[in-house]
Amino acid sequence: MSASVTPPRVGVWLIGARGSVATTVVAGCAAVTAGLHPSTGLVTETPAFADSGLPPLSSLVFGGHDTVDCPLPKRAEALAAGGVLPPGLPAAVAAELAAADREIRPGGPAPGETRSENELIAAFAADMEDFVRRCGLTRAVVVNVASTEPAPTGGALPPSSLYAAAALRAGCPYVNFTPSTGLHHPALAAPAAASGLPYAGRDGKTGQTLLRAVLAPMFVQRALTVRAWSGSNLLGGGDGAALADPAAAAAKNAGKERVLTDILGTAPEGEVHIDDVPALGDWKTAWDHIAFDGFLGTRMILQTIWQGCDSALAAPLVLDLARLTARAHEVGVAGPLAELGFYFKDPVGEGPAALGEQYEALLGLAGRLGRGWGR
Repeated sequence: MSASVTPPRVGVWLIGARGSVATTVVAGCAAVTAGLHPSTGLVTETPAFADSGLPPLSSLVFGGHDTVDCPLPKRAEALAAGGVLPPGLPAAVAAELAAADREIRPGGPAPGETRSENELIAAFAADMEDFVRRCGLTRAVVVNVASTEPAPTGGALPPSSLYAAAALRAGCPYVNFTPSTGLHHPALAAPAAASGLPYAGRDGKTGQTLLRAVLAPMFVQRALTVRAWSGSNLLGGGDGAALADPAAAAAKNAGKERVLTDILGTAPEGEVHIDDVPALGDWKTAWDHIAFDGFLGTRMILQTIWQGCDSALAAPLVLDLARLTARAHEVGVAGPLAELGFYFKDPVGEGPAALGEQYEALLGLAGRLGRGWGR
């Protein structure tokens, strides 16, 4: 009998590594790998991706940057107390959480920061490079899961763009799971194009916009006229606090509005409102009110309510994206991964906006990755 071959280890470097999403990513990966829980929500664990050559979940090694110092095991205990993680899971995967926590480095810029932008980028890149070298990794994917920041108003690089620039400098593929600027900053367009690295984003599609990407095509395909589409979000946790800032909320809502405009061909009346309700913790409620016209101008209404746990919705998508982007890097893909639009509100590159068409594009990517892309 031939000896089993250990797959190469692949890094996942999380920006916001001690937040709710990142903690759920690490704990969830360990739980699925150990057979403690099924792979529910992981698209890359479905049969369509079995031959895509993706790195196994067991090969992933986690680290990252954060500006807070609450250890991952303690953060996981808090999430379990809030019902985000199953009872007993933090204890069951305590070793994996502690191992990831040892790989988390201080982020920035800190209050009163004196380092220049270039010095910060160099320091962040050095952390990423050291992670790859010390852990014996073949590559590492940088994934931004930090709290939403306001859109920049001047020429300075916002924190998300400093980390994105560091990823480019460290030779790491980059995924922006947030609405923050990241690689979208004009100053990073040329470095991203010259890097030869794959990248994807932005703003993970986990709830309200996921439904919009399904429902909007229905109205178009049935030739029903949408007159107005309004929405409201109630959420707590770190994201709720961050989105209480009107500028951050505006950055978030831009992606939600783009989905409707791209699918319907016009922007319907109505807005999305985001309310911070700290008592909800990591849980959110999204409500949509859709006014549309039917045959002979008959006026009708559809209302939807989505209640879910943001971290549990986001974590499997982060794992999917890390695996897909790592494989794309392995086979030599460069530039925007438009086929990953299935996961985002405001995807990079050219591609469809309807979820069904995005899924077909994703399956096409899975096939090409399995063939080694160019073959």
